[in-house]
Amino acid sequence: MNGIINCLKPPGMTSHDAVDFLRKQLGIKKIGHGGTLDPGAAGVLPLFVGKATKAVEFFEETTKEYVAEMTLGTTTDTGDNLGHVLETKEVDVDVSSILEVLRRFVGKIEQIPPMYSAVHYKGRKLYELARRGITVERQPRTVEIFSLELIKFEKPRVLFRVSCSRGTYIRTLCEDIGRALGCGAHLSCLVRTRLGPFQIFRSFTLEDIRTCVSQGEVQKIIIPIDEALAPLMPSTRIWLKDQKLFFRGALFPAKKISMEQNAKYARIYDQDNRFLGVGEILTREDNIYLKVIKSFQ
Repeated sequence: MNGIINCLKPPGMTSHDAVDFLRKQLGIKKIGHGGTLDPGAAGVLPLFVGKATKAVEFFEETTKEYVAEMTLGTTTDTGDNLGHVLETKEVDVDVSSILEVLRRFVGKIEQIPPMYSAVHYKGRKLYELARRGITVERQPRTVEIFSLELIKFEKPRVLFRVSCSRGTYIRTLCEDIGRALGCGAHLSCLVRTRLGPFQIFRSFTLEDIRTCVSQGEVQKIIIPIDEALAPLMPSTRIWLKDQKLFFRGALFPAKKISMEQNAKYARIYDQDNRFLGVGEILTREDNIYLKVIKSFQ
């Protein structure tokens, strides 16, 4: 069994808990996840089964979309509603001021990772230090906010939709927006609605997964590896005589490849349309070549 299940993670469990759940359901140990979600967050969490675990890296740079609620006037030590309240302030803002501040955060911005995060510092995860009451200096990171849309404002709560790059902390975004508004804020609810090609309206709850497994219908919910990769890269085909070179990682001409602008990788099939793996697209003297970087055989 090899493929990806678009899981709808509920709040209250870690991403690793979701992996453990699927391992127990399928009786398969080789399962991983893409794009960690905080325990308090819900939403899209792709689970990679079997050989599909080798494909996780191709989804790491894809954009993510969230619907988030931030509560103005209250800051916490974790940046969300699971932490201890640090300060409360009066909220004296209107829709126009919120819209003006949101516009400032669209584009490339600098974020300082929160202490309660999995970022490593001298071999330790920051949240491990934070739990011991230790705060260390963190270097700012550049992330990109592609869009930031106000959905609803009902004081003190602001509901918004954000599309962003990998590494963006929505908790930190809420804190920074609250700071810019002068009243402070924290993240009070978060749902990831999309991670790359995986969308929430095509996701499956834990109960959906349990039911399909019990009825022997897992194939209804598992996405083939190459199908999941299709929105991210073009495809090409090689003939049988080239397959040994392919599996040895040699360069070989990429003929009749359906190229997309700025494509770095391609899905590779044999003459029987069997998916073989992913190759890196290389250009040498105006000729296009492929070098296998992941075999799925």
